[in-house]
Amino acid sequence: MTPRAAAVAGVLLLARCAGLRSAPTRAVADLEDARGQRVGVATFDEVAAGVRIVVEVRGQTPGEHGVHVHEVGRCEPPGFTSAGGHFNPERKQHGLENPAGPHAGDLPNLTVAADGTGRLETTTGRITLGGGPASVFDGDGSALVIHAARDDMRTDPTGNSGVRAACGVIVAR
Repeated sequence: MTPRAAAVAGVLLLARCAGLRSAPTRAVADLEDARGQRVGVATFDEVAAGVRIVVEVRGQTPGEHGVHVHEVGRCEPPGFTSAGGHFNPERKQHGLENPAGPHAGDLPNLTVAADGTGRLETTTGRITLGGGPASVFDGDGSALVIHAARDDMRTDPTGNSGVRAACGVIVAR
């Protein structure tokens, strides 16, 4: 091994031993309904503009559904209240159209077709997969929740989006 290669290997070993690692650039949430059935997946990718989120579901009620990142990475059925409230480190009001908002976890509505399938693709700069107060990987993690009703994008604290229909814990990949 050359002296330079040995030095690089030493630095990498020290970084590993010190627990240093780069922030994840991809995460996923496997979505389950209140019966514990897998109904979809959400992927999260760090991009230049923030975090790109793609949600794909099946077996859901047709129509619009509120989608939010919630503050706790726990999804205990049937009500998923274990996921806590919307992810809101800046303590703003709810709603993408609320002048005093939005929560960091507020996302556009998901439209589900007559066949029960839906897809939402959006990018947000209000959350990160890296460190800091906007990280979904804080001490207790975060979850993605799909609600039973449409989010009105204004009403604090939940947008009148109804009960929690599906939930998935966000994990680094």
